[in-house]
Amino acid sequence: MFTGADPRRRQCYCRFEMSVKATGAQTGEAFAFLEATEPAGFGPPMHRHTDASESFYVLHGEYTVFLGEQEYTCPAGSFIFIPAGAPHGFRVGPMPSRKIMVFAPAAMVGYFDDLSNAVRGGTVAPDELAAIAAAHSMEVLGPVPEGYV
Repeated sequence: MFTGADPRRRQCYCRFEMSVKATGAQTGEAFAFLEATEPAGFGPPMHRHTDASESFYVLHGEYTVFLGEQEYTCPAGSFIFIPAGAPHGFRVGPMPSRKIMVFAPAAMVGYFDDLSNAVRGGTVAPDELAAIAAAHSMEVLGPVPEGYV
């Protein structure tokens, strides 16, 4: 399988951009492969994925990753593995940053598509974000940080 750059699979969400590189349909549902570009200080609420593990590889910048009760500083070149069901979150460091994300088995592409559609419709309330997350086997565990959506 080869996929070139596909501008139709790049979504902007107010403050961050997600580019889908491979979907479950392209990988036999083995994994989804995405690239995120995010501004300084950005991050999602604490959450967990009930159906998939998540891995990050930091391409540029720095992230602070919260995994359970642990906190890790992850500069460019860092790899982070988050088992399915593990509570986690992250914050981008002091500069815009970029990372590769892998969900295995394939997951979360639909979440980002639905979130993009909701953001285009206007403000996304915390209960709407929780419903979008739940529809994609993700549970929001903490407050939604200002500027996430």
